[in-house]
Amino acid sequence: MARIAGTTGRLYVGIASSSAAAEPIAYISKMALDFATDDLEVTAMGDVNKVYVAGMPDCSGSFSGFYDDATAQTYTAARDGAARNFYWYPKTPSNTGPYWFGTGLFDFSIETDINGAVSVSGNFKASSAVTKVGT
Repeated sequence: MARIAGTTGRLYVGIASSSAAAEPIAYISKMALDFATDDLEVTAMGDVNKVYVAGMPDCSGSFSGFYDDATAQTYTAARDGAARNFYWYPKTPSNTGPYWFGTGLFDFSIETDINGAVSVSGNFKASSAVTKVGT
């Protein structure tokens, strides 16, 4: 697989309700998807160093961009606390991938700066299994 530019990446979220079809979040300029696994310490007497085993995997993400007053972006999702369908595309959306999908609980933040554009940002945490499609 070749290296890619992030210019065509997209984050789709079921904005209007928990059962809504996912649609692109407007004016996002940066997004991240994070995977980590808990490290559970199982050190016992006689071990020569700390010992760990893998615990539960986790998935979360973040996004930022510019405020659009014609859409709710993720404000509705942050206010009602219902899980939303999401699709995270690192490049032009394609049914063959690569992309990740699942459901998540979304946050929303808005910031106004006298020296810049009104911006939005948010985070989400997985509320279901997150699956990767494609390479």
